Amino acid sequence: MAELSRIGLAGLAVMGQNLALNIAEKGFPISVYNRSPEKVDETVERAKLEGNLPVKGFHDAKEFVHSIQKPRVIILLIKAGPPVDKSIETLAAHMEEGDCIVDGGNEWYENTERRQEEAKKRGLLYLGMGVSGGEEGARNGPSLMPGGSYEAYKYIEDIILKVAAQVDSGPCVTYIGKGGSGNFVKMVHNGIEYGDMQLIAEAYDVLKSVGKLTNQELQEAFSSWNKGELCSFLIEITADIFGVQDDKGDGCLVDKVLDKTGMKGTGKWTVQQAAELSVAAPTIASSLDSRFLSGLKEERMEASKVFKSVDLGDGNVEVAKQTLIDDVRKALYASKICSYAQGMNLIRAKSAEKGWDLKLGELARIWKGGCIIRAVFLDRIKKAYDRNPHLASLLMDPEFAQEMIERQSAWRRVVTLAINAGISTPGMSASLAYFDSYRRDRLPANLVQAQRDYFGAHTYERIDMPGWFHTEWFKIAKQTKI
Repeated sequence: MAELSRIGLAGLAVMGQNLALNIAEKGFPISVYNRSPEKVDETVERAKLEGNLPVKGFHDAKEFVHSIQKPRVIILLIKAGPPVDKSIETLAAHMEEGDCIVDGGNEWYENTERRQEEAKKRGLLYLGMGVSGGEEGARNGPSLMPGGSYEAYKYIEDIILKVAAQVDSGPCVTYIGKGGSGNFVKMVHNGIEYGDMQLIAEAYDVLKSVGKLTNQELQEAFSSWNKGELCSFLIEITADIFGVQDDKGDGCLVDKVLDKTGMKGTGKWTVQQAAELSVAAPTIASSLDSRFLSGLKEERMEASKVFKSVDLGDGNVEVAKQTLIDDVRKALYASKICSYAQGMNLIRAKSAEKGWDLKLGELARIWKGGCIIRAVFLDRIKKAYDRNPHLASLLMDPEFAQEMIERQSAWRRVVTLAINAGISTPGMSASLAYFDSYRRDRLPANLVQAQRDYFGAHTYERIDMPGWFHTEWFKIAKQTKI
């Protein structure tokens, strides 16, 4: 009888292939399966070429399931939605009580919770596990966010502790919590990623359009930033992008890329959940809006002709490049703090609603390596929550608060400069507005509430006495009108 594999993986697109090879490379024999047989053969061939790794391929679902040692664990890396349900149905038909399914896709957390209940009826365990890091992370060490059955987590703990990215504080994986918490945390991670990418794009736009930096100067600026407080994967790859020459023509490739941004849905879900939970997330929302607007390429080209004669006043003012670079760096960092604060607040609100008891500092820790938003900055977020696990907002941490104060003048200069130049900075502007609203002890919301009471009798509270009040605004206003 052939030796059984320690684990199985179904779904062999790039992420699935790379994660399977990562698992095998860490010393865990793995069986792989895919609906299209050629992907299976391709994965097995790669395993041979990359060191004769212990990967066994199967074209038949039953043979695949039975090749795994009990209790069987099968990771799915399949496009979210109905394809996952179909794959579960195919594989579960051959699985036994106590076996486990791990969904490693970007799935909507409620789908995961539904599948957990359905799996329970079959006697199966179920985990929803966020996997971040792209194809490179999957192959060499991703950030992993497993949530659901704790018993199922213990089945695979020895594997994922080795497979995950390794940083100074340990493997970039932890048991997230019950239910769909793993998928929810991965969703918000992706929302933060949207915000990060948008803020970086705005920094680029201001430096290029207002500061007139060349691609070489942009590469130098971003490379310099990557040695300081902004050190991160996204800043690093951005610097790399500016140095890549076009292999099909002259100049840099970045200038030939069409300005239309795609998306897979997790950013949209994040904004929807923020609205559902009444959590302000304007930086993340602005990044989503920016992707929507980027999709209107033809419309924007027509609009650029209609509004070509718009007078920008002093928008063409000369600026000192190095001063601008320093100001943009500070504005980017301050905006980034706001974006992460919004994401953490959203996770905390959902955790409270669902009783997940999520540890925000631990989430920051497992994002330090492997994932797309990995950054030195995350270590400081972890320390902020270590200092105060009940921190109301990252903005209230003494260290981050001081940094916001120190950077706000540069931040305001950059946003003002961009507005005067006709350059949109929705992420930086939204972050600044968020900061300015959060730091004020009185907002104009009193007028909004008075309006609501005027037209809808929604009542209001007073600052000088307890209780709810309603005023006949119309009658009083008309009686006293001059």
